[in-house]
Amino acid sequence: MPWRGNTLSTIADPPQQAGPKEWLGLAVLALPTLLLSIDVSVLHLAVPHISQALDPSATQMLWIIDIYGFLIAGFLVTMGTLGDRIGRRKLLLIGAAAFGVASVAAAYASDPALLIAARALLGVAGATLMPSTLALITNMFLDPRQRGMAIAVWVTMFSVGIALGPVVGGAMLEFFWWGSVFLLGVPIMALLLLAGPVLLPESRDRDAGRLDLASVVLSLAAILPVVYGLKEIAKDGASAVPVLALVVGLAVAVVFVRRQRGLDSPLLDFRLFRSSTFRTALVTLLLSMLVAGGTYLFVTQYLQLVGGLSPMQAGLYLLPAAFALIVTSVVSPMAASRIRPAYVVAAGLTVSAVGHVMLATAGSTSGISQVVVGFAFVYAGGGPLIALGTDIVVGSAPPEQAGSASAISETSTEMGMALGVATLGSVGTAVYRSQVDLPAQVPAGAGDTLAGALDAAKSLPGDLAAALADSARAAFTDGMNVIGVIGALFALGTAVLVAVVIKNRPTGAGEESAGAEPAVNPAEQPS
Repeated sequence: MPWRGNTLSTIADPPQQAGPKEWLGLAVLALPTLLLSIDVSVLHLAVPHISQALDPSATQMLWIIDIYGFLIAGFLVTMGTLGDRIGRRKLLLIGAAAFGVASVAAAYASDPALLIAARALLGVAGATLMPSTLALITNMFLDPRQRGMAIAVWVTMFSVGIALGPVVGGAMLEFFWWGSVFLLGVPIMALLLLAGPVLLPESRDRDAGRLDLASVVLSLAAILPVVYGLKEIAKDGASAVPVLALVVGLAVAVVFVRRQRGLDSPLLDFRLFRSSTFRTALVTLLLSMLVAGGTYLFVTQYLQLVGGLSPMQAGLYLLPAAFALIVTSVVSPMAASRIRPAYVVAAGLTVSAVGHVMLATAGSTSGISQVVVGFAFVYAGGGPLIALGTDIVVGSAPPEQAGSASAISETSTEMGMALGVATLGSVGTAVYRSQVDLPAQVPAGAGDTLAGALDAAKSLPGDLAAALADSARAAFTDGMNVIGVIGALFALGTAVLVAVVIKNRPTGAGEESAGAEPAVNPAEQPS
C-alpha cells in the first residue's frame, strides 16, 4: 500500500474523515497555542515595566525573556517522545496544570532571580503542550487535506493570540501591575483541564519501548550548553567559557546521535532527517523564527520607548501585523491546493523581506507608521511558512512518530525564537551601546538599555536630558535597522532554499519517509 502523508491510503480504503467531535476537539487543542502566543507577546510589552519594578541587569532581562524558550527547546524532544509512550492527552493535561501553577509563581515573583526561575518552570511545562497538541491533531485528522486545514486553524490561533496579547496585555499593564499578564494563562489552562478529558481522544504508540533516561540527559546536555554558548558569544564575543560550552555541547550532541542510532527505541529517530523536505522545512522554520524573535523584541520596545506609546496603544498598533498573519495563515492552505506549497511559502518569505527592508530604513524621528507597516509585511509573509511548513514537517513522518515529529518541528520554531531574542537581541543591544552618547553624569551601567537611559535622563538638567534621550532613541533605532537588514537577507535566502528544494512536493500529500517502509500500528489510532 502506498504511503501518503500520515495515512495509509488505497482506492478501496480512503482515509477516515473527521467528524464534529474531532473539530470540537481541535477547538480545545487551540487553547494552549492561544496561551503560548499571548504569553510571548505580553511579555515583550511588559519588558519596560519589569525593568522599572525589578531593576534587572541587561543580562537578567535577556534571561527573563529567553529562558522560557530555551527550556522549551531543550525539553520538546523528550516530551514529544514521552507523549508517544504515556499518552498525548495525559501529557497535555499534566503540562496544563503545571503551566497554570508556574504562571502564578511568575506573576508574584519579587526579584529577577525568582522571575527567571518561574519562567524556567513555564518553559518545562510549555514543552509538554505543543508536541502533544500537534500529535493529537495528526491522529485525529487522518485525511491529508483535513489535516492540513486543521493545522492551519491551529496555527491561526497562534496568530489570534498575537493579536489579542498586545491588546489584552496592554490593557492589563495600563490598569494593573506587570505580573498580571502572567495570570492570563490560569483561566485558559483551567478550561483545557475541564474540556480535554471529554473531547480529546487518548492516543499513544503502544509498541514504543521504554524511555531512555540516558538519552534525555544527553539531549539536555547537548542543547543547553550550545544555546548558552551562542548567547554569550553573541553578547560579549568569543571568550573562553562560552566557546568551551559550545564545544562541550557539540561533543555531547555527537554522543547523543551515536546512542540514538544504536537504540531499538531511540528518543529521536534520525531516519526522519533523510527526507530533504523534512530537513529544509525545519531549517526554514528555524531561521524564520530566529528573525521573528529578535524583530518582535525591538519593534515592541520601539513603539513604546521611541514612539512614546503606552502599552495599550502599542498593542493596538501591533494589530495590523497580527491580522495580516491571521489572513495569510488561513488563505495559504487554499492557495496551496492550486499552487505548489513551496512557491506559496517562498512568495510569503519574499513579502517578509520587503517588510524587513522597511524596518531597516526607519528612523527615530520619522514617525512610527513605517515601522507598523513594515512589521505587518513581515508577519503577512510569515503566515504561509507557519501554516504550510508545519504540515510539511508533520506530513513527512509516519503516525507512530507523530509526537517525535511534532516535537522536532516545535523545537525548530522555539529554538529559533529563543535564539533570535538572544542573538539578534544581543546584536541590536551591541549596536545601541556603540552608538549611544552617555554623559559623564550618568552612572555606570545606567545606559546599558534604552529604558535605563531614559530613566537616567529624568535626573539630568533639561538640555542634557533631551540630548541623552535623543541619542539613546537614535542608537536603539540603529540597532533595529541592523536587525532589519539581517532579516531581509535571511528571508530572501530561505525563499530560494524552499523554492529549489521543496518545489516538487505534491500538493496535499506528504513526502515519503526516507527510512524503511512505515508500518502503521493499529494501536496508534485514537481511542
